Amino acid sequence: MRLCCLLLLSVVTGLFVSCTNQNPDQLRQKTAEETAALKRDTKAVAQGVKDGLSNKRSIDLNKASKQDLASLPGLDDRKADRIVAERPFANTHQLVSRRILPEEDYSRIQDRVVVGH
Repeated sequence: MRLCCLLLLSVVTGLFVSCTNQNPDQLRQKTAEETAALKRDTKAVAQGVKDGLSNKRSIDLNKASKQDLASLPGLDDRKADRIVAERPFANTHQLVSRRILPEEDYSRIQDRVVVGH
């Protein structure tokens, strides 16, 4: 978001500076070029944000380190220790059925954990 604002500010500043020495046709052409560049750059930034938000790596409950487990949303060192102590797991929902995590915590991480065999 900051990048978009900074880019927009630089384009506007550039337009103001270039307005002083150009005729209207040159100004229109320059504005069209800068607008196209801004549109292209904005799309690239938006795609990067989208990719970053959807790039969730899966963590294997049977192999992950305590630090990896504690990095999951809603989990702390104590819960990570408990997961490590209760290994192995046949499926991810055993976190709830074995009463290691409440359903609320499990729902936050269920799409980010797997069980490898």
